Amino acid sequence: MHAGRGLDEFRSCLVEKGVFYLDEDRSLQDEHRKALSVVMDFFNNGSAAQKDAVRNLIPSVRRGFSALEAESTAKITSSGDYSDYSMVFSVGTANNLFPSAQFESIWMSYFGKLYVTAQAVARAVLEAGGATLDESIGSFLDCDPLVRFRYFPEVPPERCAERQPRRMAPHYDLSIVTLIQQTPCPNGFVSLQCEVGGTYVELPPRPDRIVVICGTIATLVSNGRVKAPRHQVVAPFARQRIGSSRTSSVFFLRPKAEFRFSVPLAKACGLDIDFNGETATFRDWIEGNYVNLRTGAAE
Repeated sequence: MHAGRGLDEFRSCLVEKGVFYLDEDRSLQDEHRKALSVVMDFFNNGSAAQKDAVRNLIPSVRRGFSALEAESTAKITSSGDYSDYSMVFSVGTANNLFPSAQFESIWMSYFGKLYVTAQAVARAVLEAGGATLDESIGSFLDCDPLVRFRYFPEVPPERCAERQPRRMAPHYDLSIVTLIQQTPCPNGFVSLQCEVGGTYVELPPRPDRIVVICGTIATLVSNGRVKAPRHQVVAPFARQRIGSSRTSSVFFLRPKAEFRFSVPLAKACGLDIDFNGETATFRDWIEGNYVNLRTGAAE
C-alpha cells in the first residue's frame, strides 16, 4: 500500500504473507491519540462501579470493558489455559457501552474514521486478490466492524517469557482485514509477531504506519489466494519486563453476520472449521468460538 508499490508486488505480498504496513494519515493519527487518551484514563482512573457499568457480559458480542485477564485466546484456540494479559475496550456500530458522553463522542468519531480507512484497504486487497463475491464490493464492505483497544501492562514475574512465553496465544483473525495501531514498549521490546514462511517475525511499531493483517474472510472470498496469517503477542523475558507495556488498537473489518461461506473450501484452506455441512454463516463461526472452544480463530 506504499506509494510506488506495483500491483504485482502487492499481490505477491497478499499471497505469500498476508501482512503489510499502511501509511497513516494525520487525521487518523489525531483521532487515535484522542481515543487512546480517554480510554487509558478510564483504565487507570475509572472506579470499580464505572467499570462494572460497562463490563462485557456476553463473550460472543464484544462491547465495553473486559478486565485484565478476563479473556483467553489460548482457550478459544485450544492451545492452552493461560489468559490474555491485557484489558480491553470494544466498540461496534451499535449496542455500545460507554462510561461518558465525551468518551462516546471521541470513540465514535475514531471508529468512523477507522471504518472508512479499513474499507479502502479491504477494497484494494479484494481487487488485487481476485475476490469473487455474490454482491458488489461496496455492498460487501458495508458490514459489521469492531474495534478492540487492548492495553498490555507490564507483566508480573510469573508471566515473563521464561514461565509463560505469550501475552496472547497464536491466532488468525475472523475478518476481511484487520488494522492495528500500536504504541511501542518504552524499553523497545517488540511484542507483536506474525507467522511468515513458517517462522514468527516481529512487527514493530513504525512511525506513521499501521499494521494490516488479512483475515480469514479475505482468504475465503479469494478462493484461498490471500493468506490469513497467524499472529501472537509474546511476553518479555525477565530482564525486559520493566518498560514492556504497550497498547494496540485493533480494528476488525468483519462481514455481515449472514455472510455464508463454503465449509469444504475453508477446510481446504487450512482453517480450523468444526462444521459438517456444505455452508455456514459468519454468525455460526463467531458463536461457535464460544460454544465449543475448538476453532483456531480469535478476536
